[in-house]
Amino acid sequence: MMTLSEHLEEKRQLLPDKPGVYLMKDHEGQVIYVGKAVNLKQRVRSYFQEASRLLPKVAAMMRHVEDFEIITTDTEVEALILEATLIKKYRPHYNIRLKDDKAYPYIRLTWEEDFPRLIIARRPDNSGSRYFGPYTRAQSVHETIRLLRHIFPIRNCTNQKFKNAARPCLEYHIKRCPGPCQALIDKDSYRDMMKNVEWFLEGKVDAVEKSLVKELNRAAEELEFEKAAKLRDQVMAVREITAQQKVSAEAGRNLDAISWALSDQDAYLQVFMVRDGRLIGRESFTLTGVDGTDEKELAHAFLMQYYDRARDIPQEILIERLPPDDRQITAWLREKRGGKVDLKVPVRGEKQRLLAMVRQNATIARDEALRRMEIKERDRERALLEIQQTLGLPGLPRRMECYDISNTQGTESVASMVVFTDGKPDKSQYRRFKIQSVEGPNDFLSMKEVITRRFHHQAQDAKQMGKSHFAKTPDLVIIDGGRGQLGYAYQAMRELNVADIPVFGLAKQHEWLFEPERPDPIILDRDSAGLKLLMHLRDEAHRFAITYHRKLRTKRNLASILDDIEGIGPARKKILRQTYGDLAAISQASVDELAALPKMTRPAAEAVKRYLDEHFKSNEEENAVPE
Repeated sequence: MMTLSEHLEEKRQLLPDKPGVYLMKDHEGQVIYVGKAVNLKQRVRSYFQEASRLLPKVAAMMRHVEDFEIITTDTEVEALILEATLIKKYRPHYNIRLKDDKAYPYIRLTWEEDFPRLIIARRPDNSGSRYFGPYTRAQSVHETIRLLRHIFPIRNCTNQKFKNAARPCLEYHIKRCPGPCQALIDKDSYRDMMKNVEWFLEGKVDAVEKSLVKELNRAAEELEFEKAAKLRDQVMAVREITAQQKVSAEAGRNLDAISWALSDQDAYLQVFMVRDGRLIGRESFTLTGVDGTDEKELAHAFLMQYYDRARDIPQEILIERLPPDDRQITAWLREKRGGKVDLKVPVRGEKQRLLAMVRQNATIARDEALRRMEIKERDRERALLEIQQTLGLPGLPRRMECYDISNTQGTESVASMVVFTDGKPDKSQYRRFKIQSVEGPNDFLSMKEVITRRFHHQAQDAKQMGKSHFAKTPDLVIIDGGRGQLGYAYQAMRELNVADIPVFGLAKQHEWLFEPERPDPIILDRDSAGLKLLMHLRDEAHRFAITYHRKLRTKRNLASILDDIEGIGPARKKILRQTYGDLAAISQASVDELAALPKMTRPAAEAVKRYLDEHFKSNEEENAVPE
């Protein structure tokens, strides 16, 4: 039988002299690193050498590599794009990545609507809207929208309210909306106003000011004094904002300036956005997993991950270090922008001074983040010590587990197991359970089943010297509920001979703690750090259980409604569920999109569309509020 080293050696011998992407995998087949190469044979072989000749981070990764996979491409730019796509898909542990890798918010301008709005969106689509962002803080999105609604009377109602409005709302009476729902402004005039909003978001503030001044002069000439007064206020607001945004003309009119400050594990980045010679925004990002990484590689990782999401790419990007593959990244950026893009490291003049200002802000952001982390760490230690002393634990509760049950009248009963390590959520350790042996709404027996299953897994793993997440023994178990849930959980722990593990119930009504076989509750001060940490643990278990329950309920409801549509069998139902997730998403798809799915036909797509349109229409009529 071929050994692991022989297997890898055989694969290395077959590597092609072509560009492409390689995926390093661990013993479980999980992708732990994704990289690109101009020459796959040379690049991948360079990893398989003496650990002393590798960088510490690479050597640490290679101790876990037990297989690899390659994907060849025709060009280096294709390899670059594929690398970014696979990093986003697999989120490998050893790749530098944007912290939390969440869907950052965008401002969405809904041009596909007759009377467009500004709304917050997480995932841009091809609906016809214009997107601006991404932004790292939802607060900055809200502030921008609030500012624009202060300057321009943009409608703020949902399409449903807009459609059903019988009279102008309060927003109209306080002059925050021109009343398009009652035809108090025509479509063309409203969209002209929204064009100014779009220019403003693009940074073309001069164009906005000129447009407003032109309208102001016209209104004054036609003696429309009320309209002229509104326009005058808008012009003054725009001028006040632009006065605060001006950047030296020598720095450039359209550019992004990117710099960073490093800590042991993370890089704190700042992006300053200059458009039409004005600083229109600043965003902060954190890259994690950068320890021991060359700053050129850091530049590569950030440029690929940030501009993969960005909807606005300027003509010029100033950066501290050029990535090793700057030519390929520049070609990719030009293709995304549809025009010229230059990557530059300025060494003198206004551009260098601008980048120095960005670097200074990155340093301030890093120092502030590290200070906050240090304070949080002290607070967590204090909270853990307080829990230990109050509950009489033998040591600090480094690993705390909490369990919660969720169901709807006994249907889709599920449970959650949430783990905090050193006072912080340890999401890789979270687990979900479907209740198997209990019928009906019985939280007590459901809790007993879950605790039995959890510690039965631990006993099995201990016998087999297992390394699963269940093999770790908690220092403290918290049950979401009062004496009833706690009693059944403790009974299960006794039966499995793990009753020596401290277990308490946390009842939500008074936030009192209960201990098995002790009549009086333990009452902590509501403002104590220990109780707040336990409440956070309990609330996280509740959230995790509810999320799983809703997911199962949504799947069940989706499946049951699709069962009623003629021509939609199990295979088509599965495709629809996997592609869209819920009924609302399916109903918003066109017939052509539905018909293009595997196993679907146009008649089947039309049947789905027709049925769901009628379904949602009847729901709206049932829920309509009579006038």
